[in-house]
Amino acid sequence: MRRAVGTAVRVLRQLGHDHRSVALVLVLPSLLLWLFSEVFAGSPGVFDRVGPQLLGIFPFTVMFLVTSVTMVRERTSGTLERILTTPLRRAELVGGYALAFGLAALAQAGLTSAVAIWVLGLELPSPWVVVVLAVVVAVVGTALGLLTSAFARTEFQAVQFMPLVVIPQVLLCGLLAPREDMAGALHVLSDALPLSYATDAFTATLTTEGMSAALWSDLGVLVGFGAVAVGLASLTLRRRTP
Repeated sequence: MRRAVGTAVRVLRQLGHDHRSVALVLVLPSLLLWLFSEVFAGSPGVFDRVGPQLLGIFPFTVMFLVTSVTMVRERTSGTLERILTTPLRRAELVGGYALAFGLAALAQAGLTSAVAIWVLGLELPSPWVVVVLAVVVAVVGTALGLLTSAFARTEFQAVQFMPLVVIPQVLLCGLLAPREDMAGALHVLSDALPLSYATDAFTATLTTEGMSAALWSDLGVLVGFGAVAVGLASLTLRRRTP
């Protein structure tokens, strides 16, 4: 655990020196939410209906992108190869990165939720539930970014994985059309995607006060997705790009 924490501290220090990445992580989801609310300012009720789901989708997407690109950069620069010559184990290294970006996801989701609720006026029965869900979904995006980075050779390839991993989830999660109205194969596929459970959970927060059994179930599935992704990332981690 001490080695993982040390790795997390190093990653956070590096991230802190990259002001553009900090702005991307912390500010961009809030700006996108504000933009969405302004676009539909003339259509009352649209932001109140879709805003909670976007609280999951925007942080998820940003954390996936930042994490995958950062990990590929660490590998192509030789940083991972040098680190793995030390007694640090792969699981400890991945755990350190997951902890660092998880803390970044915590700050991002907290800020985005605060902006949505107290600045943009998103009305919810239990705002604290939305904050918890936003944090978990952002961490899941981080975990998937760690896993996906193992299959990218360059930072550009890491960016190209976003249409493959994120966009299909946005299309199938139930945001654009109810999942129960989708064709059978698409409905089955949507059941295997984490954003589907995130969307169901955020939709439930519009009418549910506190944590219902369904919300606990969706939250458990999301935590499971994150844990499995981090575990697979530690198994697929490569020292360097061939």
